[in-house]
Amino acid sequence: MYVAVKGGEKAIENAHDWLDEERRGDRELPRITPEQIDQQLRLAVDRVMTEGSLHDRKLAALAIRQARGDQIEAIFLLRAYRTTLPRFGEAEPIDTAAMQVKRRISSTFKDLPGGQVLGPTFDYTHRLIDVDDDGESAVAAEAEAEEAAAPRVVNLLDREGLIEAEKPAGAETEPADITRTPLEFPAGRDARLQRLARGDEGYLLALGYSTQRGYARSHPFAGEIRHGAVAVEFAPPELGFAIEIGEIDVTECQMITQFSGSETAPPQFTQGYGLTFGFCERKAMAMALVDRALRASDFGEEVTAPAQDEEFVLGHCDNVQATGFVEHLKLPHYVDFQSELELVRKLRREHAGRHAAGASDQSMAAE
Repeated sequence: MYVAVKGGEKAIENAHDWLDEERRGDRELPRITPEQIDQQLRLAVDRVMTEGSLHDRKLAALAIRQARGDQIEAIFLLRAYRTTLPRFGEAEPIDTAAMQVKRRISSTFKDLPGGQVLGPTFDYTHRLIDVDDDGESAVAAEAEAEEAAAPRVVNLLDREGLIEAEKPAGAETEPADITRTPLEFPAGRDARLQRLARGDEGYLLALGYSTQRGYARSHPFAGEIRHGAVAVEFAPPELGFAIEIGEIDVTECQMITQFSGSETAPPQFTQGYGLTFGFCERKAMAMALVDRALRASDFGEEVTAPAQDEEFVLGHCDNVQATGFVEHLKLPHYVDFQSELELVRKLRREHAGRHAAGASDQSMAAE
C-alpha cells in the first residue's frame, strides 16, 4: 500500500491540525463518544470490525470517530492496530448451530424447526425519514427464550441427500491465514472465504448482484440467514480441553443453488457461504453469492463471468489495498507528468508536421 510521501513538514503539520479541527466540528456541540457510536451506529461498527478482521467494538467505534465516519479509513486504522497485537493461540471453530438466535429467516422452508425470527430489521419499515425522530425510542416486548433447537436448513436437505456434502478439512490440515501468508492462486476455499470476509461490502454486493442478473447464471435461494451470539472457546495447551472465553455476535448466510449434475455427481443443491462479525446481513448474503460463483470449477461449470474469476474477484475485493492504489494518484507525480507532457508536445509537433505534409500533397495533386 502506498503510504509514504515527503512534503513540507510545516504544511503537513498544519494539515493535521486542520483535519483535527474538521473532525471535531462545532465545539458548541458535545464531542461524540465511542460508546455512542457503538450503541447508536452499530452496523457501521460491525462492518469495520468485519473488514478490519478484528472483533473489538470499542476500538472500531474509536476508529470510526477518528476517520470522521469514513469506513474504509476506519478499517485501515483497525487493521493497522491489529498487526501490533501478539498472538497467543487460535480459538476453536465457532458452532453457529448452537447460536443464541436474534434473527433467523429462510426463504426455502416456511415452517422451520425452531421457527423463524424476524429480529431487528429494516425489511418491513416504510423507508420514510422520520423528521420527528428525536424523542424516546420504542421498547420492544420481551418473551421467554425458547429452548427449541434451531438446526440449519442445509441439515434438513442433507437428510435426504439433496445437498452437496460438506467437506470439512482434516484435523491435520492447518487452515490458511491470509493475514500472515500472501494469497496465492488457485486459492483454497478457506483462504477464499477469509478474503471475501475482508472484502469490500459494496464490491461484493455488485458482484453478487451481477450473478443474479445473468453473469454466471445463478439465482439461488436464501436457505438460511441467522444472526446471534455464539460462544468463543479456546483450548490452552496446558489444560488440554476447551474453555469458553466469551461471546461474539455473528451473521451467517447459506445460499442454496440448484445443480443439474455431472458425470460424477447426481442432481443436487449446492452451497454458497457467508459469515461476518456483528449484523452485516447484506455483506454475508453477497459473500455467499460470490462464494458460490467462485466454486464454478468444483462443479465443472463454464467460467464466463467476472464473479467466477477467482483472480479478478479476490485480487480486487480488498478495499484498503484498492484505496491505497487509487489514492496514491493524489501524491506528487511532477517528474512523471513533465516527461509525459514533453512526449505529448513532441507527438503533437509530429502530428502537425504530418498533417501539413499531407495537406501540401493534396494541394499539389489538385493543381
